[in-house]
Amino acid sequence: MGEYQHNVDTKGRIIVPSKFREELGESFVVTRGLDKCLFAYPLDEWKLLEEKLKKLPLTKKDARAFTRFFFSGAVECEVDKQGRINLSQPLRNYAELERECVIIGVSNRVEFWAKEAWEDYFTESEESFAEIAENLMDFDI
Repeated sequence: MGEYQHNVDTKGRIIVPSKFREELGESFVVTRGLDKCLFAYPLDEWKLLEEKLKKLPLTKKDARAFTRFFFSGAVECEVDKQGRINLSQPLRNYAELERECVIIGVSNRVEFWAKEAWEDYFTESEESFAEIAENLMDFDI
C-alpha cells in the first residue's frame, strides 16, 4: 500500500521505497503492466502468476498475445546498496518513464507510473470511483 514519488536518473535507475523493498525482497520481477505502467512482483508471487498463465490455452489467440506481452518484457531486478533498481530501456519506453515517477503499492504488486500518466489516470478514475465500486459489488467487495 502507499504512494511515493521518485525520479528516474540518467542511467535508468530509480529508488524503490524501503517499505516496498521489504515486501519485494532483494530481487524481484518487473514487467509491462496494464494501463501503461510497470508491474513489480516478489519472486514467489511471480512464480504463482507464471503457473496460472501457463494454464491458459495455447490455442486461444488472446492468451498467446497476453503471455507474450507479459513475459517478453519481464526482467529480474536486484536492489543496489542505495535502494535502487535499473529499469531497462524497453520498460522505461513502454511506461514513458523519463524523469518524475509515482510508485504505488497495489495488493500483491508494486506499480511504476510516469507522474503525468498517474495523475491523468487517477483523475479519470476518481470521477467514476462510485460507479466502479458499484460494478465491483458483484465480486463481494
